[in-house]
Amino acid sequence: MLASPALPQPYPARPIRVIVPYPPGGGTDTAARLVGQKIAASLGRQVIVENRPGANGNIGTDALAKAAPDGYTLGMATPGPVTAGKTLYPSLPYDPERDLAPVILVNASPNVLATHPSVPARSVRELIALAKAKPLHVGVSTVASVQHLLAEMFNHAAGLKMQIVPYKGGAQVATDVIGGQIESLWSVLPVVLPPIQNGRLIAIAVASEKRSALLPELPTMAESGWPTVVATAWNGVVAPAGTPKAIVDQLNAAIGSALKAPDITERFAAIGMEAIGGTPEEFGAYLKAETAKWAGVIKAAGIKVE
Repeated sequence: MLASPALPQPYPARPIRVIVPYPPGGGTDTAARLVGQKIAASLGRQVIVENRPGANGNIGTDALAKAAPDGYTLGMATPGPVTAGKTLYPSLPYDPERDLAPVILVNASPNVLATHPSVPARSVRELIALAKAKPLHVGVSTVASVQHLLAEMFNHAAGLKMQIVPYKGGAQVATDVIGGQIESLWSVLPVVLPPIQNGRLIAIAVASEKRSALLPELPTMAESGWPTVVATAWNGVVAPAGTPKAIVDQLNAAIGSALKAPDITERFAAIGMEAIGGTPEEFGAYLKAETAKWAGVIKAAGIKVE
């Protein structure tokens, strides 16, 4: 009697792993766990979040790029390792455009320019005038972060030479500015919202296309006269290149539905993030535009990272 060939099991047939290229507890990790819970409920399979930090997100992203393209290994994408990294790192062990398949843009958060209360500037123009008159420092979270690139972008656009001070994380930057060790910072909004609200930091402007609902009185950089100084921090989901389109579309639908859930949108909004969504194709186009933008900034500023 001949054995019948086994029919392929419908996807997903086993747990799904999501690689987060940063330590636990940060915004990307939080987004992965929130979305992972919704994927698990929707698809009926466990979602395991695996933190693989190191090299500004490049280690975890490289692990994802080299994973089997079967839909069982996904990864969280952020600007550094997925867009800016292609230009920043000559020896990057993967090619983001070639080795990663966009699934969906999960959320975005504005970046804020803020100062210690003792700094005698309450607008972008006043800060520029001050920075041209005396040396000023600006803290950023790690080399090659969006905040680092924003600082370089602002310096270049305004003709400044503010000394950029990279830290190992955004929380330490905020602590040092609050303590008066340095004068200013670029930070993602969730990190600095509480000290801005209680007056320990003075917000100058947001570098997003529109004002933040959490700080509606705060002008954008464009409104302040610098329309080219625009960049948001964001998280997305990507898969290894070659993952079947049917699986990518299935994941996109599951995550897109999760991003519309009130508990997700409210949780993101509470920490200064906006749920986004959209198609894989829209996310792919966004990644290409971001890659081109950061390549221009990096080359114009002469940024080099070993």
